[in-house]
Amino acid sequence: MSKLGWSLVTLFTMFVVSQVQAVGISDEAPDFTLRSLKGENLRLEEYRGQVVLINFWASWCGPCRQEMPLLDRLHHRYEDTGFTVLGVNVEGDPKPAQEIVDKTKVTFPVLIDRDQKVSELYDLEAMPSTIVVDRDGVIRYIHLGYKPGDESKYVEVVKKLIRE
Repeated sequence: MSKLGWSLVTLFTMFVVSQVQAVGISDEAPDFTLRSLKGENLRLEEYRGQVVLINFWASWCGPCRQEMPLLDRLHHRYEDTGFTVLGVNVEGDPKPAQEIVDKTKVTFPVLIDRDQKVSELYDLEAMPSTIVVDRDGVIRYIHLGYKPGDESKYVEVVKKLIRE
């Protein structure tokens, strides 16, 4: 094969590999900073030392809306033990997110992924997507979608990580 041919194969391989890098269990959670609905910028790195459940959601997603009050209860139940929930709305427009927050009365921080850069960083495959990060910033649990009862697994994982 010619030098040009090998160069093209190398470039193609680099492109494909760069497109397949999804986050996984035991990976360090990619850091991000997003503006919350309350107007403050929040950075994942600032939560180091806490267990963090990151929930990616959208207002048009029925299971997302169904899950949010359950996540809020989880947030309140364990927040005194070094746990927090961060909701990341993937739509970019804060208005529909605020309407859902007002309707569901959730109190955990809701962040707006305006350019979907964080969604791309975490390579979302389903809505909602839930990622639990341990106190050291390592991804320990990933859950795609939501159906009633899934929150019991969240509780199990959160309790385990809080005790570590």
